Amino acid sequence: MTLRIERGSAQGRTVLRLIGRVRSECLAEIEVQIEDAVPGPALDLEEVTLVDVGAVRFLIACEQSGVELLHCAPYIRQWMASERLTN
Repeated sequence: MTLRIERGSAQGRTVLRLIGRVRSECLAEIEVQIEDAVPGPALDLEEVTLVDVGAVRFLIACEQSGVELLHCAPYIRQWMASERLTN
């Protein structure tokens, strides 16, 4: 399965639910969806099955810009923490 993006809303914000594999080649589409999300977007990662290093770096940048990451798997959080330390 490749990436599927579902748009919803919860608690006064737009929630983009990512389903499947988040790879570097998908990031431009996610970025467009985030830019179109009003009010303040959040990414729901509960059904993300796989990420690559580009996706991890993208998630770090999203979080730093105020995008909330919901249901982020522990392995992704650990990888994000590791990337922050090396950069």
